Amino acid sequence: MLPWILSALFASLTLGLVLRDLWRRFARARVARRRARRAIRGEQEAEKLLERAGYRLLERQAERRWTIESDGEPVEIDLRADLLVSRRGRTYVADVKTGGKAPSIRSAATRRQLLEYHVAYDTDGVLLVDMEARAIHVIEFGLELAPRRLGAAWWLAGLLAACAALWLGFR
Repeated sequence: MLPWILSALFASLTLGLVLRDLWRRFARARVARRRARRAIRGEQEAEKLLERAGYRLLERQAERRWTIESDGEPVEIDLRADLLVSRRGRTYVADVKTGGKAPSIRSAATRRQLLEYHVAYDTDGVLLVDMEARAIHVIEFGLELAPRRLGAAWWLAGLLAACAALWLGFR
């Protein structure tokens, strides 16, 4: 009789652990779905907020492939910013935040993400759109990005054009 009780106890514990694991997965998936719905609503409301502030929507979920180098080897990074907008001839990457802690520029993760967007998208600026406070923050990092490098062919063409102009001028 003892082996039967031990088997039943083992089966009950196993079933309990399986049910607990299923419940945790279900709860995590539910939280993730709720967070995704909130983010989508936040982005839709952010578009309206930005338009009321005079920004024009250029692109939603703006995807870019950014190539950086690590030890001299190219590494391609895929990025997706919430919105790309413009106002008064300037282009901005807008990052929409809907959580309580994330909208703060004091958050290291938010700050790093915005700096990465600023460099990778090569825009005039970055906007942090706080949907909890319904506020648009213009973020400036106080750095001048290096001008785009002209290819060697363009540099050579410019040099040849200058030489030709000088030659024609002294002729």
